[in-house]
Amino acid sequence: MIEFYKSISVIVLFSMVILITLVEMYFSYHQDKEHYHKKDTLTNIYLMVFAFIINLTTKAATFLLLHYVYLHYRIFHINNIILYWLTLILMQDFLYWVLHYTGHYVRFFWAMHVTHHSSTFFNLTTGFRSTVFEPLYRVFFYLPLALVGFDAFDILFAYLITQIYGNIVHTQAIKKLHPIIEYILVTPSHHRVHHASNLRYLDKNMGMVLILWDRMFGTFQAEIDQEEIKFGLTKQPEDGGPVNIIFHEFIAIWVDMKKTSSYRNKLKYIFYPPGWSHDNSTQTAKEMQRNIRYI
Repeated sequence: MIEFYKSISVIVLFSMVILITLVEMYFSYHQDKEHYHKKDTLTNIYLMVFAFIINLTTKAATFLLLHYVYLHYRIFHINNIILYWLTLILMQDFLYWVLHYTGHYVRFFWAMHVTHHSSTFFNLTTGFRSTVFEPLYRVFFYLPLALVGFDAFDILFAYLITQIYGNIVHTQAIKKLHPIIEYILVTPSHHRVHHASNLRYLDKNMGMVLILWDRMFGTFQAEIDQEEIKFGLTKQPEDGGPVNIIFHEFIAIWVDMKKTSSYRNKLKYIFYPPGWSHDNSTQTAKEMQRNIRYI
């Protein structure tokens, strides 16, 4: 019965996200803010459907793996229900930060995550522009939760709830909030920074719910009011078709690997951060940021 109510709550929350997305879309068009573009929105929906199909086909394996580890290898058991859920949400949110950080600093994972950053628009449907192949490897980042002693269904439920929160911060309709909220939670202001291609904003604000992880590990960047945000990638793919959006970075990795005969360098093109090059012809975001003085 508890699982039934959890499922209903997810459906209700997701329905609310759809509703507020339609409301934001209406006001964007009605007030000529141009936060939406038909082709871009359709691409977002396409990628969401693609990711949903992969999610659906891998969900059973994800659940079974988490459940197996929980049954046979769990280390603790938290009896207090409040402490149980508080610890689960905190740990899940931190492990998402690790997953997200990996998606920005390991080029192989960036090749999958880049789809989420490929839109030059920023609105609630941008949250639907999913990292299509993430369901294939996400479970391995969340295995520690099962080891600690969290039930597989609860892990998936916590992920869905935090994911819904992560969707609703994809908006330009909300400016900066109260400083206390801005200090603790990921807000639309923080996430606009994350989706920006401005040099100072690259690879910043990785959190889903809490911005505290970014403050702790040096990946936080506040939104600068005087600097106009440019959304999208530093180099947008020439072909904006949905298939190329998914695979263009894999193609770019292959092209870069062919530039060197060294197998070590070939592996570095796969596992080093985006922008790394064996001949220093390109730089990573960190390298570029170190070489720039901001006003």
